[in-house]
Amino acid sequence: MRRLAMALVALLAGCAGAPPQIFDRADGEEARCIQAYAAVDRVVVDAAVEDGMAARVPGFPYLRVDRFLASFAGEALQQAAYKAWMERMQTLDLQARRVELANLPAAARASLGQAVEEAGVQALLERCSARLAARDLADPARRSLLGEQARVPDDYQQWKRVLGVYFLTRIPFAAGVRDWQGTTAQTFAADLDSVTLKGKLLRYEPPAKDNPAGAVANLFRRAGTDALGVPEFNAQEQDSLFEAFAPALEIDTAGDDDRIGTVRLDSAGRPRADVSRAAGYRRIAYTRYHGKVLVQLVYSFWFPSRPLDGVFDTLGGHLDGITWRVTLTDRGEAWIFDSMHNCGCYHLFFPAARAAALPPADSLDEQAFVPQSLGTLSPGARLTLRIAARTHYLQRVMQANTAEKPAAEAGHYRYADDDELRSLTTGAGRRSLFDSGGIVGSSARGERFLFWPMGIPNPGAMRQWGRHATAFVGRRHFDEPRLMEKHFRMVPQ
Repeated sequence: MRRLAMALVALLAGCAGAPPQIFDRADGEEARCIQAYAAVDRVVVDAAVEDGMAARVPGFPYLRVDRFLASFAGEALQQAAYKAWMERMQTLDLQARRVELANLPAAARASLGQAVEEAGVQALLERCSARLAARDLADPARRSLLGEQARVPDDYQQWKRVLGVYFLTRIPFAAGVRDWQGTTAQTFAADLDSVTLKGKLLRYEPPAKDNPAGAVANLFRRAGTDALGVPEFNAQEQDSLFEAFAPALEIDTAGDDDRIGTVRLDSAGRPRADVSRAAGYRRIAYTRYHGKVLVQLVYSFWFPSRPLDGVFDTLGGHLDGITWRVTLTDRGEAWIFDSMHNCGCYHLFFPAARAAALPPADSLDEQAFVPQSLGTLSPGARLTLRIAARTHYLQRVMQANTAEKPAAEAGHYRYADDDELRSLTTGAGRRSLFDSGGIVGSSARGERFLFWPMGIPNPGAMRQWGRHATAFVGRRHFDEPRLMEKHFRMVPQ
């Protein structure tokens, strides 16, 4: 390991500055680890394979942080909770580095010299992560600094808002948002039988599994939490949770662009959704609610495109998708559902019986828009998402297929890990679906030339988890750790 570290340090000589002053007190092995991180980072950045999901923590090269973990920064955590907090940030970094090393082109991999073997570099970084974490955990000054630095920048560019005179331009944008909300509310209020189809209804079911009513509640009764309060489930238990709440999709299908598929990269590295194999991508997330950590189940689906509706259509483009999220109570009940398109657009909330909306703020900023309340759900009920052709707008959430004309069976979609999208095979190796800013470049929309004064980078383009700004007016992110707490309260049973 020492020889491997020294090989990486050699890469740094002459091409990067000295390690930051903050590390001046590091001993020999720690200093080699710090420089090894810098060497790997230089190769990763030069090769443009930096993973953009979690934010780096300045001064702590072995840590990355997401918005959920950043919400604990500065809190008075006991030793065990603080250690659990750091370990989760270590895990985020090691996952990102595994992705980045896998995505390195052959030439960049070869430039690592003796560190050419991916497994060797990863093992070194895992050892360095443990070593540096042990040092920082025992150093009060470093702990205080980490509390200051563990932050996630928001996904808004303030310079655009300044240049675009946001204080004034937000007013017509806010009016446009209200118009869209009004139209959407009318769609959800209409009788589905009156909705004109552009094609034929196709229904996608999740993989068939037997999930008896009460199974989720039993899982939550047995589940423990880590020292940070995060519920812990093993892989099999997570599968059971995902299976219990996975939605069915009922899609007005006018062509292949309305079919869900598996995301792949062609030999040139261009992404596409392979509709010959329907997939639902899954990830587990967390939110905070008045001292508790609640589990969220996230399902994402991808379409080949949103077809252009004429030469002046600014919303259509390559790739499209919709994300459906279920926030559970601490007993495993569905509390709030919400959805967005994979660009962060069209954020909708669907509270169940135990969720009550809080009064909206007196502001132009976008609030939680509720086009449909779901009320009390039948035990074990499978929700169905009715989706429009071409635009892929969500039109209704149903506890059963209530359309007058039953949807033709499109088959079952398979489950896939959402992290698969961070490293996909190409003809020349592996590459992420997303760039270092968390955006799918080929999915850019014409709306970016009109909506830029709101400060969102490349508005309308598809995005990576953790990079979804969901409000044009105001600031809001899909993964905000207190988003539900801000807009809803939990009704006692």
